Amino acid sequence: MDADILISLSAFGQAEVRRHGQLWFARLAHAAGADGVEVRGELLNHPESEVRAIAGAAADSGLGVVYSSPEPLWNDDGGLHAAALERALVAAERLGAPRLKMSIGGYGAASRDSFAALATQRRGRAVELLIENDQTETAGTLPALRSFFADAHEAGLTLPMTFDMGNWHWLGECPLRAADALGAQVGYVHCKGVQRERQRWIAVPLAESSAPWRSVLHSLPADVPWAIEYPLAGDDLLDVTRTHVRQLRALRAGFGAAA
Repeated sequence: MDADILISLSAFGQAEVRRHGQLWFARLAHAAGADGVEVRGELLNHPESEVRAIAGAAADSGLGVVYSSPEPLWNDDGGLHAAALERALVAAERLGAPRLKMSIGGYGAASRDSFAALATQRRGRAVELLIENDQTETAGTLPALRSFFADAHEAGLTLPMTFDMGNWHWLGECPLRAADALGAQVGYVHCKGVQRERQRWIAVPLAESSAPWRSVLHSLPADVPWAIEYPLAGDDLLDVTRTHVRQLRALRAGFGAAA
């Protein structure tokens, strides 16, 4: 995927996205200068018609698309969630999205034998599967993900990672340690700053983050797409979005030049 700067459409807020629809925000993202958008399966009001409309708009505008499935790859019992994978692959194909993002869910030691079935189901599909660190113990901690990627490698599967910079904090993990351990296989980055507020973490722009985000980004590949996944809001939403896209693009260009 050639898109450098994307916007996860969840950044515009669940209530607003459900109110206006993801097509509206995809068009806004394009007008603001983003190269692509991440369509969120959990925020589709009318999946079939919305997917069709977003796919048409993206094709007409040249906007890149990533599809994010809210369903995990493995069930709580460790069995491969083949139906969820199929739904996600079909949605990505209908969107014209070359990349699909999912979490590993309940993957565990008993799940290792299911890699062959996973490979078979993906065979012949022109969609790359990326694994994201979410905010759950089984699919978002460094030990869980290191174990998973080691097992996948042993099974002969190459599964790039979506590295969410902020999610590590929700589980008490160090994002810099995670970047050092998993950076070589990262294929997509969710740019998300964090702050601690009232005994909970909240997502904020990178410039407002209390985390060492520059060090984290320097530990990740410089040539993979970055997506805004922190809140975008304001009276002039187009101007706000355009500003953040420009800032992230300038930051990325600086990192590339430094490399």
